[in-house]
Amino acid sequence: MVRGNRIRSPSHNDSINRVINTESLQISHFRLLHNSPESPPLNYQSLYRCVLPNATSRARAMSSASSSSSATEAETLRRSRILKSKLYFDVPLSKVPVIYSASYDIAFLGIEKLHPFDSSKWGRVCRFLISDGALGKYCIVEPLEASNEDLLVVHSESYLKSLKNSANVACIVEVPPVALFPNCLVQQKVLYPFRNQVGGTILAAKLAKERGWAVNVGGGFHHCSGEKGGGFCAYADISLCIHYAFVRLNISRVMIIDLDAHQGNGHELDFADDRRVYTLDMYNPGIYPFDYEARRYIDQKVEVMSGTATDEYLKKLDEALKVAASRFDPELVVYNAGTDILDGDPLGRLKISPDGIANRDEKVFRFARERNIPIVMLTSGGYMKSSARVIADSMINLSKKCLIDMGKNAT
Repeated sequence: MVRGNRIRSPSHNDSINRVINTESLQISHFRLLHNSPESPPLNYQSLYRCVLPNATSRARAMSSASSSSSATEAETLRRSRILKSKLYFDVPLSKVPVIYSASYDIAFLGIEKLHPFDSSKWGRVCRFLISDGALGKYCIVEPLEASNEDLLVVHSESYLKSLKNSANVACIVEVPPVALFPNCLVQQKVLYPFRNQVGGTILAAKLAKERGWAVNVGGGFHHCSGEKGGGFCAYADISLCIHYAFVRLNISRVMIIDLDAHQGNGHELDFADDRRVYTLDMYNPGIYPFDYEARRYIDQKVEVMSGTATDEYLKKLDEALKVAASRFDPELVVYNAGTDILDGDPLGRLKISPDGIANRDEKVFRFARERNIPIVMLTSGGYMKSSARVIADSMINLSKKCLIDMGKNAT
């Protein structure tokens, strides 16, 4: 199934009916020819048994060919959009592959506080890193905003059009008062920051390929698929990132390691039948989104129940990474590093310590770096004010362990 723009083709039943109707006319004509007394008796039942299966087979072949043609056209259009995109650009070596823009943070007349998500955590992560001397202020890479054409690589026209309705956006970000505002304001205050984070996630794959690693201090909107948003996720940045990597980086095997407390149902639906993508999803099954259809498409499912503590969690992660390494050989790892697994997080319901999160991130980076696999890290979910400090401390730990290099001495 090709996501994004779709070109409608005649239905399978329409094709069958057209061919069968044609065959029925041929049978009627055959009857007229054999209606004279001299004609031998005609076994019409045998004739129908012979003609109709052939008609059905031909109709199915026509339907399959039409569907294949539509898929090819849609894929060609997707590829064209990716090649024309400006989201991939050259980054000077004086910059480190840490991606952030001040436009990431969401401030909307205070109503953003009605959602438990800390919508200013991205800026606070960078401020912690800078104030701690771990990252130079002018070393950060600023991405471009994803355009409508960029988003159409995965999203359908109808889905993007639905975001022009403030009520729909309110449902996606789970802040009902958003529905009361003009959509132009919602676009500027809510969706524009998201589109900038999408640009950051897409660029991160290019930087990871060039430098070995990249961190988008945002993104990880893993509840959004090409056709549907939800859970504070309006755009499918993970799916977009991977499709761009397929085309622009000549990559054909990607592993998603999703360690947010919630199931990553968005990317799972987008890559349901795509064997180029392997998904390791370690999540709490007792919380949102309860997407049982998407669970069918997880290649490696690791369920951690509410109340799971640090030691048990890290043990399960070690085992999961060993299994993943034996099953799939990726050319890129996309790591969704949500901090909603923190002890005390109201939505994640797990009991992982801040040090446990640093250890988790270190394990995933070692998994990739020791195998020379480029890795993209996204910060994803995290619903406590302490999340920003935890993310910054984890990145500092990765730097100390020489798993990333943030140009510590740069200013």
